[in-house]
Amino acid sequence: MTALRLGGYALLAVAGVLVGAAGALVQAAWFPGGLLLALLAVAGLCYGGVKATGARMGGGVPAGAWTVAVLLLTSSRSEGDFLFGAGLGSYAFLLGGMFIGVMCATLPLVPQPPGPPVRLGK
Repeated sequence: MTALRLGGYALLAVAGVLVGAAGALVQAAWFPGGLLLALLAVAGLCYGGVKATGARMGGGVPAGAWTVAVLLLTSSRSEGDFLFGAGLGSYAFLLGGMFIGVMCATLPLVPQPPGPPVRLGK
């Protein structure tokens, strides 16, 4: 693994943490639209990581960082405050984001067959 690839994975991990923190705030602020926006951000980051790196790890690293960040944000503070409320939107964000991350991290990478880019039989 090269230093450039490691740097790309580190950048994807930081982006995963940022998307998790932003999504935690947005999904509750603008409920139906914010939830959809937060889940689309997770999907875009994970799928974009797969396409940018050309490896499944490109989707797994931001998904793992997102999951860790969101699970740490669900814990209560000593004052008793929570960042997530106990509503349907919060659970949809947590479970939906994890589902999307796993889906993007396990996408099959099917290589294109070698040959000229023409239609067969013509």
